[in-house]
Amino acid sequence: MATDARTSQQAAWEDAVAKAKARDADFTTVSGHAMEPLYFPEHVDSEFENNLGFPGQYPYTRGVHANLYRGKLWTMRQFAGFGTAAETNGRFKFLLEKGQTGLSTAFDLPTLMGVDSDHPSAAGEVGRLGVAVDSIHDMERLFQGIKLADVSVSMTINAPAAIVLAYYLVTAERQGVPWDQLRGTLQNDILKEYHAQNEFVFPPRESVKLVVDTIEFCAKEAPQFNPVSVSGYHIREAGSTAAEELAFTLADGFHYVEQTIERGLNVDQFAPRLSFFFNSHNDFFEEIAKFRAARRIWARHLRERYGAENPRSMMLRFHAQTSGVSLQAQQPEVNVIRVAYQAMAAVLGGCQSLHTNSRDETLSLPTEEAVTIALRTQQVLAHETGVPNSVDPLGGSYQVEEMTDTIEKEAEEIFAEIEGRGGMIAATENGYFRRRIAESSFDFQRQVDANRKLVIGVNAFQDEAELTIPTLEIDDSLEADQKARVGQIRENRSAGEVETTLENIRAASRKGENVMPALLDAARADVTLGEMISALADVLGRYSGVQSA
Repeated sequence: MATDARTSQQAAWEDAVAKAKARDADFTTVSGHAMEPLYFPEHVDSEFENNLGFPGQYPYTRGVHANLYRGKLWTMRQFAGFGTAAETNGRFKFLLEKGQTGLSTAFDLPTLMGVDSDHPSAAGEVGRLGVAVDSIHDMERLFQGIKLADVSVSMTINAPAAIVLAYYLVTAERQGVPWDQLRGTLQNDILKEYHAQNEFVFPPRESVKLVVDTIEFCAKEAPQFNPVSVSGYHIREAGSTAAEELAFTLADGFHYVEQTIERGLNVDQFAPRLSFFFNSHNDFFEEIAKFRAARRIWARHLRERYGAENPRSMMLRFHAQTSGVSLQAQQPEVNVIRVAYQAMAAVLGGCQSLHTNSRDETLSLPTEEAVTIALRTQQVLAHETGVPNSVDPLGGSYQVEEMTDTIEKEAEEIFAEIEGRGGMIAATENGYFRRRIAESSFDFQRQVDANRKLVIGVNAFQDEAELTIPTLEIDDSLEADQKARVGQIRENRSAGEVETTLENIRAASRKGENVMPALLDAARADVTLGEMISALADVLGRYSGVQSA
């Protein structure tokens, strides 16, 4: 009888909706999926109960921890890095004083590309979009007065990631901190660079080998440190849909798993320290569903495909960052509102750490005032809204569960397509990922241009008067100072020791050995980042880019 009553009420509601006036709006997600006006039990997969489960239990749809934020709040990070190591060290200390609970390091473009600050191609870019790190001395200065045993450190770098890890480990060594006490994350996801961000140096296959070197080394020497943060963030920033971000990211992660197993490690030796990095975009429920689907897919594949037995291997732990590409130069104060909603989606989706973008990031690197507001956004969310008081409060929502199922199915279809194109390396080299992202980006922009998707301040609710806000300016003298420091390092070190350690890097690369021991020796010998990159390139070669067709 209850079912008959609901059916009758549903029919009456559907009739009322059909007769009601509908406003002229595009009822689709940011990714273009049509949204139903209301969701019912029949929208949910028949395996609903098995797929849902409980928090902290396989398949981890509802989160990787049984009590989530009731036990420990997410780590609050603010991306920081500009000028020289001394300037960024000051920003780190400022953020820690404001209540930040983890450090997140941004490197400048020359460092990201493996180029020293005194190289001609670095001119005008030193310290502009992140901190310049050319040698072990910069890394030591970056964390001067910050005990690495006491703070979790994230470092966003990819092509030179193994070298930066070597600098970090030697810095800890010189602080007297054992490597097994280090906590933090190295981004080190080179595959997404070929898909979306373009900061690569070596060919894809050779680059993946370096990633596996760091995974293997950390599994044995720095077991609490995450050697890879498999990153969908930049894929989404380039214009992908939510499902593409999820599928491309997990496909990259699966490839690292396969290559590390091929190296001879058991999956349970390293998978517990793999972490993930996702974008938290504007579409509130789509983002929550994406995070939940990601956990479920990873758990299932690790157990059924790769034979993981340790539950921690199956737990997808992720950092989230609010969407930089969604921020607008028009009405920058509105960006604070966007970020708050995006942050809430990440928390309701069960993130382990979170970065909230600052209102001024479309104009410059964040000012101290802007970054404080961004951090306060997280603190209000954590301590005033009540959102962290319940574990997975949206679990069981017909809408959220249907959207989770839909994203999961679309991701599985994409995995099959990648395999059909010859696997990750072949699909990367033939430009599959780039083409698909470009098509999705174009589709969304077309919706904005047609006013089917509204962006406040851009194609809707514009203001005549432009609001100006203070922006951070980088002193031009910092570049000259950094270049001078690099020159001093070269003058004061042992040339013989430098050449010996560089030849050891080449030898390890030629033999296919793990290069981390050789990189560590080079770091201790004051070899610069650019010099180590060049030594690796002598053997691995350089890569100009993926095919366009």
